[in-house]
Amino acid sequence: MELTFRTATPTERLYTASQSMQLKGQTGCVGHLRADTGMDAQGFFKKWQTYQLNSDNEEFKREFEGVMNALVSDGQYGGFLKSRDAMRDFCQRHPESSFKDGFAFGFRADTAQYSYLIRLNPYKEENTLILYCYRRDSLERHMKQAEKGIRFITPHYEEKFRIADGDMIRIRCPDGRQLDRECRYIDECHVEVGKGWDNLYHICQFAEMMERSGNSVIPLRSSLPLVCYGKVPEKRAIVMFERGFDGYRSASFATKGRTSQKLVDELNSEMGVTKAQAAAMLAGATQGWATPAADPKNYDEQGQPIKSRNRDRGDAR
Repeated sequence: MELTFRTATPTERLYTASQSMQLKGQTGCVGHLRADTGMDAQGFFKKWQTYQLNSDNEEFKREFEGVMNALVSDGQYGGFLKSRDAMRDFCQRHPESSFKDGFAFGFRADTAQYSYLIRLNPYKEENTLILYCYRRDSLERHMKQAEKGIRFITPHYEEKFRIADGDMIRIRCPDGRQLDRECRYIDECHVEVGKGWDNLYHICQFAEMMERSGNSVIPLRSSLPLVCYGKVPEKRAIVMFERGFDGYRSASFATKGRTSQKLVDELNSEMGVTKAQAAAMLAGATQGWATPAADPKNYDEQGQPIKSRNRDRGDAR
């Protein structure tokens, strides 16, 4: 059995968690394994759940057993399933695999027919290992389609914006409430908004529902930082922008001989915010988060707008 093993990409990490029945079907999800560790952190207590009985056959079971044995004992894969200590050491050697919270780590193993998307939680006794198995061809086909992004439109099919699969939207209600929901790509015309049995919508149905309720929807792009610093023409002082919030807050800093723009660049750089992101945050806070100018892909490395006659305002990040 040939097995390839590598760090999971941020997009692939979406598939290390429970999927809806719709996504399980489209991605060919065979089942998933969850494993806890005992008090001694040595052994694993495993539980397998099947989703597709026709795929969970003897041939698959033999392959699955071989994959698990390789992840336990084969040194070329790190032997991280020997114990929770071995898992923790392995994850610490691969910081690039970390989820945003810093406590979970994602990996992918592939055979000819199947893909295993793995989430490791080496600091937890429960759900220390979560592994989802997919038909490789079905998973890759769905992920390729999902690269188009999720469309949000008006009831008249006019495109407002797109977001990447797994990104969030904010629903602004007339009573002042703000509801943040994760969205998953189903196909060109269908989207899952949030969790639950009734969260699947045709994109026109969702647009009509928002209009009837008097709600507005904006993207919360993962390509944007939560906060950054900047300057606006009407204020000499440095201000702070927050993703998804209109306007800005004052931020007092002593410039100490530096120009305020230079200080803004330094502050943003310290937080890992690029000039393209800062420019998009300024546009989002002052022009609206659904505008193309609020997407960092529309700026160069210096934060200057990219001039292109063929720019597609609907491309997802």
